[in-house]
Amino acid sequence: MTESVIKCENVYKIFGANAEKMLKDSNGNVDAKTFQENGCIVGVNNASFEVSKGEMLVVMGLSGSGKSTLLRCISRLTDATGGKIFIEGQDLLQLNNKDLIDLRRNKMGMVFQSFALLPHKTVVENIAFPLQIKGVKTEDSISKAMDMVKLVGLDGRENYFPRELSGGQQQRVGIARSLAVEPDIWFLDEPFSALDPLIRKEMQDEFLRLQEKLQKTIMFITHDFDEALKLADRIAIMKDGIIEQLDTPANIVLNPATEYVRKFTEEVPREKVLLIKDVMDKTKDNLGDLKVLEDEIIENVAEKILTQEKSVAVVDNNNNIVGSINPAKIINTVFGGRKNNS
Repeated sequence: MTESVIKCENVYKIFGANAEKMLKDSNGNVDAKTFQENGCIVGVNNASFEVSKGEMLVVMGLSGSGKSTLLRCISRLTDATGGKIFIEGQDLLQLNNKDLIDLRRNKMGMVFQSFALLPHKTVVENIAFPLQIKGVKTEDSISKAMDMVKLVGLDGRENYFPRELSGGQQQRVGIARSLAVEPDIWFLDEPFSALDPLIRKEMQDEFLRLQEKLQKTIMFITHDFDEALKLADRIAIMKDGIIEQLDTPANIVLNPATEYVRKFTEEVPREKVLLIKDVMDKTKDNLGDLKVLEDEIIENVAEKILTQEKSVAVVDNNNNIVGSINPAKIINTVFGGRKNNS
């Protein structure tokens, strides 16, 4: 059983003077419209899930869906109105201020959309700053900060001031600063949304490289479905404070749980998201000579498969045949889903 690092049980966040009383009177059956009529806004509605060690959970939804509010509850920047939140088994809502500050300083890293760099400090000084707050000696904090500068690819710019950097470079400083304290848990709230598309793609690639190396437990907020598909181990899609579906990217695309999720996914280019193993058949008969890897993205091998008359063997990393896929399945996967959805 994989170790659970973050665990939420029936978490609610309701804004308004009568929030706690109304939640208690509702017995957990929160109707956003009724609450709104009584002067309350429902931010998070009965969220229950776990995030495993080293997993990247991407929470997505449109503006106002509750995704940032959920993240703020889990980092306790906002206090939840009801429910339980555990961080590595500790009951977050029972911690006193001192323990909460210790947890944030030693376990959590946070990156937000606004870079919030200190304009009068250089890159390396900005990165070293949280370490110095923790009481690390200046010399040691600068040494650690220089390691982070290299990690995020800003060598040679360590003595620049924020105003001398591009948006993407400033975001890298923000990421390096949050990593300097070596957090086990990393919260990122739309960290790339202010960047132009090309820099954004570079940052996503850089982020995946860092995660492969560091294996942090991550909650990543975005409203961009392509970004979610690229980064996530699992995706939670939120609407009106409710988690509509929490699943792997492939399952969300292939088996949307609600009409809302289906609409969210209908324009997704499936061939860029799904792997061969997501759509292959288990049969191993009447196969041609071509073999494709089960972990290959469909787009990369579709052309080769479509030239075959027979089904194509699907193999694992040890070259063992684990299934098959025929050209018709590729056509149906790429085009059938969109046709059925429209």
